[in-house]
Amino acid sequence: MYIQQLIDKGFPIKSVLKDSIIYEPGMKPRFVYFIKSGEIRMVTVSEEGKEFIQGVFKSGQYFGEPALLVNRPYLAFTIANKNSELIALGRDDFFKLLKSDSDFSMDLIKVLSNRLFYKSMMLEELANEKAEHRLETIINYLFTDLAKGDSLNVTRQDLADMTGLRVETVIRGVKLLADKGLILLHKGKIIKK
Repeated sequence: MYIQQLIDKGFPIKSVLKDSIIYEPGMKPRFVYFIKSGEIRMVTVSEEGKEFIQGVFKSGQYFGEPALLVNRPYLAFTIANKNSELIALGRDDFFKLLKSDSDFSMDLIKVLSNRLFYKSMMLEELANEKAEHRLETIINYLFTDLAKGDSLNVTRQDLADMTGLRVETVIRGVKLLADKGLILLHKGKIIKK
């Protein structure tokens, strides 16, 4: 909805190739990025080079606003998971949109609240030593927006990156959750019950 409005107002669409970095830690925030098409992941990277996924943003969503709102440097990398099209909305234009469109402002509050809820949930889960519990929690969270019978569109590697676990641990954990009847597996896909 907002993306078409931005296009109609003449904001340019920028093509971003898969694996391109949009911003990285320490950069000064200048834009909020609206995704016309594609998918972007936000990650932090450990000293050993292991990625921890903070979030995945898809077509119709936006990212980069927290750092811009508080005028602090970015804390994570954003990387294109696939070829994407973005609209970069500068600081002044973003604040004009917030002031002029109360529906967008309410949407932003909901988006930020959902992200805060997710971060709080993950912080609690990372403190839990049991891999099975971490996996069950993240899978149930990811099921939130899916209908019964839909499959999760995440890889075992994605689940590992979201939970801080190794892929092998995720594979065993998913099988264990399925054996206990807590999730359904069909041809390797995790299905919402």
